[in-house]
Amino acid sequence: MARNVLMAGIGAISVALLVIGALGAYRLFSYLAALFILAVIAVPSIEAGSSERSLAPFTGLLGGLALLFFGGLTGIWLLWEPGVTEYTYLLGLPEPTFVYLLFIWILPLLGAIYYSLIFDRIGSEEIVEGILSEARTAQKRESFPLAPDQVERTTDLEVEATDD
Repeated sequence: MARNVLMAGIGAISVALLVIGALGAYRLFSYLAALFILAVIAVPSIEAGSSERSLAPFTGLLGGLALLFFGGLTGIWLLWEPGVTEYTYLLGLPEPTFVYLLFIWILPLLGAIYYSLIFDRIGSEEIVEGILSEARTAQKRESFPLAPDQVERTTDLEVEATDD
């Protein structure tokens, strides 16, 4: 159920992005685009299942990205106006450009590095093995369209072993 709701939400955001882009409401478009990115990133957490263990790494990631994206977009839209030709500079960049680079590029990249460094704590061997065993179990239950059919066959050795 959650998967279908998420996919329907992503579809609705996509349609809204098309309409808002056609209307030229670029500020609203940028916020919806950030929401679209966050929704697409949330898909693995839904696909992983609803257990607390599988959602834990994604909760902080999504919350941090949401804070950075929406904070950065707000900073950009507060500092930038079309037609303004003179800007205040910060570290050699116009302030809107600096906010853009910091919140939309640099801080998310530093967040990715942070997550890779703390992954041992949030993705220990036990957690990774649990996720892999859940994936193996799910794959055994499913029939994939391009995979060859798995037919269980008994060999002569197995037949001889059961005859004894």
